[in-house]
Amino acid sequence: MGVPLFDTKTPLAPLREEIVRRIGEVVEDGRYILGPNVEAFEDEFAAYCGAEHAVGVANGTDALTIAMRAMGVGPGDEVVVPSFTFYASAEAIPPTGARPVFCDVDPDTFCATADTVRAALTPRTKAVIAVHLFGNVAPVKEIEALGVPVLEDAAQAAGSTCEGGRPGALGAAATFSFFPSKNLGCFGDGGAIATNDEQIAQRARMLRFHGSRDKVTYEQIGCNSRLDELQAAILRVQLPHLDGWADGRRAAGAHYERVGLGELVALPRPAAGARPAWHLYVIRSERVVDVEAALREAGHGYKAYYRTPIHRQPAMAAWGAGVSLPATDELARTHLAIPMSPVLSPEQATEVTGAIGRALAAGSPVP
Repeated sequence: MGVPLFDTKTPLAPLREEIVRRIGEVVEDGRYILGPNVEAFEDEFAAYCGAEHAVGVANGTDALTIAMRAMGVGPGDEVVVPSFTFYASAEAIPPTGARPVFCDVDPDTFCATADTVRAALTPRTKAVIAVHLFGNVAPVKEIEALGVPVLEDAAQAAGSTCEGGRPGALGAAATFSFFPSKNLGCFGDGGAIATNDEQIAQRARMLRFHGSRDKVTYEQIGCNSRLDELQAAILRVQLPHLDGWADGRRAAGAHYERVGLGELVALPRPAAGARPAWHLYVIRSERVVDVEAALREAGHGYKAYYRTPIHRQPAMAAWGAGVSLPATDELARTHLAIPMSPVLSPEQATEVTGAIGRALAAGSPVP
């Protein structure tokens, strides 16, 4: 039996009874929108991140748009964002009235750096979105030293750490997705904004509820984007286990290293001072097509997430035309996510590595 790309069921199995009980309590209580579980989760998640505030919203994409607006991003502004990331990182910018400006990334860590961001700055730059891609941690403080506020896109980095703390408390604000496959996932859509800035938190709370603080006076054109009470209850059960799952993800990466995967392909490299909780374990190879074929034949999970980077997507043509991002194009061509989960065993890592090794045995691999 092949190794799945994700294993979300096994880590949750011991928590099933508790999750069902909490869901039942919400149903019995009858409060489903911005109830006590949302409030409690916001407090607990903020404490986990090391932030003063957390604001629950409907999903990670809304979190980005709301956070940018709460930071003052608006029409006429520019926001620097990597092109090698999930589409939502850039898609969330135009609804603020600002325009995305694409930057390159470090090919080893997959993250933007101070140098790649500096190359994209203009006098109109209002903010930088630093994506903690695949669970790695972008150098937020180095980017902030350029003089522009940083919004962390931490959708894939719950459970990661770095020398400065955790994603969620490194920049002006941070956004999270609780999509079911994420390191901390609910049973549907969900998201959050974390920040140490009380004004940003207050604005975010207002914007998520139609631009109103009191349901009577509407100060801005907001949106309807609230974390459900049921999802918050589910997340509260899981949150105390997040660090253990993060350790499991790091152990899974170590399994791949020990069985020699790095001799066949290029492995992801943690950013300086970072301990990534690998959401995805992304390798690189010039023979990625052969690797895909071998994993498919063996029944193992794999996926190429960003073969077409954002600046080359049709909807981004107005902002991506003429942009040169050589590292991004190289990563788009050569990357591949292979199985990763908190419970991936040494035996499973050996199976996946063996399939890749057999595929590359016919010639010398070029990572």
